[in-house]
Amino acid sequence: MSAAVIFAAAALAATGTYLITARTLSRIVLGFSLLGHAAVLALLASGGRAGDAPLANRSATDSMADPLPQALSLTAIVISFGLTLFLLALARREHELTGDDLVEDDLEDRRVAHVHPGADEGAAP
Repeated sequence: MSAAVIFAAAALAATGTYLITARTLSRIVLGFSLLGHAAVLALLASGGRAGDAPLANRSATDSMADPLPQALSLTAIVISFGLTLFLLALARREHELTGDDLVEDDLEDRRVAHVHPGADEGAAP
């Protein structure tokens, strides 16, 4: 079962990465959402086999489940939810301003890159 979960996490991560490289905000939001799901699946797969509840003096320590991947996956869910809401707010603002969700190139960045062609390579001005 864990091999299937690992393959599912890899497929979600690959699809999310592909969507993030798009130029539309709606695809970027979906890509980050898929990456969040991939992170949760990877964390749960790293937890290993299921075991007894990790309560004190209830069971032997070798048969207890590891609570750390579960706690980290809950943290990943909260972070993914916050990032998704932030990106949706950006997409709504972009739609209000331009009427489209296409991410355009920044003209000032192009101007600086044209004036200083070696600036992005770490060269001194």
